Amino acid sequence: MTAMAGATNAELVRQLRRTQRRHQWRAAALTAPLLLFLLVFFLVPLASLLVRAVENPEVADALPATARALEDWDGASAPPAAAYAALVQDLRALPETAQAGALARRLNSEVPGARSLIMGAYRAARDWEALPDDARAALLALDERWVEWPYWQAIAKNTQRWTPDYLLAAVDVRRSVEGRLERIPADEAVFGQILWRTFEISAVVTLLALLMGYPLAYWLSTLPERRANLLLILVLLPFWTSVLVRIAAWIVLLQNNGLINRLLLALGAIDEPLALLFNRTGVVIAMVHILLPFMILPLYSVMKTVPPNYVRAAISLGSHPLAAFVRVYLPQTYPGVAAGALLVFITSIGYYVTPALLGGANDQMLSYYIAQYTNVEVNWGMACALGAVLLGATMVLFALYRRVARGGLSLG
Repeated sequence: MTAMAGATNAELVRQLRRTQRRHQWRAAALTAPLLLFLLVFFLVPLASLLVRAVENPEVADALPATARALEDWDGASAPPAAAYAALVQDLRALPETAQAGALARRLNSEVPGARSLIMGAYRAARDWEALPDDARAALLALDERWVEWPYWQAIAKNTQRWTPDYLLAAVDVRRSVEGRLERIPADEAVFGQILWRTFEISAVVTLLALLMGYPLAYWLSTLPERRANLLLILVLLPFWTSVLVRIAAWIVLLQNNGLINRLLLALGAIDEPLALLFNRTGVVIAMVHILLPFMILPLYSVMKTVPPNYVRAAISLGSHPLAAFVRVYLPQTYPGVAAGALLVFITSIGYYVTPALLGGANDQMLSYYIAQYTNVEVNWGMACALGAVLLGATMVLFALYRRVARGGLSLG
């Protein structure tokens, strides 16, 4: 009997394990499409962005012989004659003008004027029937700037296929010819200001959204569920409207002859139209309008879980209603405040369309310059480096948001 019972138990254990394995395989099969989607459309593009932010292929691919000729050059003396011959050889070997253009743009980002220098030498080298006996003299006959060391220093500096220069430039730091890190001069540094402006605008939008969203969320939480759900539809209404449509509506409202200025003039509140468009004011107003639901929804979900009896009990014990609200109710809504603020802030720092259409030159955020380097400058390395900086800031804030959502951060 004991042996039969043991065999039965062993069979039950095997059946249980087979059942568990089937459930695990079924769960894996159900989640596989989602994991594949995230891998293809999220992780791979992010990995490509990070790789491109440190990749420097233009000079390495276009001037391999020149790179070898400059390997032992110290950068503080005249370039060797072999470097001139190698440069002519490399330029003649370039298969298409587009690659020469990419090389010229890359070097021009290091030394102004390198674009015309490289393209002039490229066109002349392609027309030469054979390599000149004296490549240095031939290049100097084309342009006397070939004797200037900064252009050769830029070539030598960028012969490595991988470089931190883009990421350093994104935080206003650069490498000297000797390889030392140094701050970019204040009159040339721009990305630090742009990043600060991005966070400043996002912080203002977040604060205004909190000041407007908290009373509204509190009011919704005190209403009967049916009425609250009906009003939440109005809160969610902006999600059903295109961002461009909403921006166009704000342009109509905020322009000098728009409805807001005309109303204020009619009421006698102002003597002349206010400048509400193509400046920071218009950007902030539109962004608050678009992102307000991201603040209201987390606040409302937390406030619905706060028992109203706590505040009534505090008042019945002699506390002033305002003091009871601040000391009893408000601390219990801190998780909603933190979650809503982080959601709005994270979303704000990546905004592009709204500042581009409603803001001025000094109101553009970091995303605008990412698009500028991608579509206009065609400098993918710099665009990806700025994107990596923005991604890093977003990931830090998202990690903070996760901690708040799990209740690991106390704001009281």
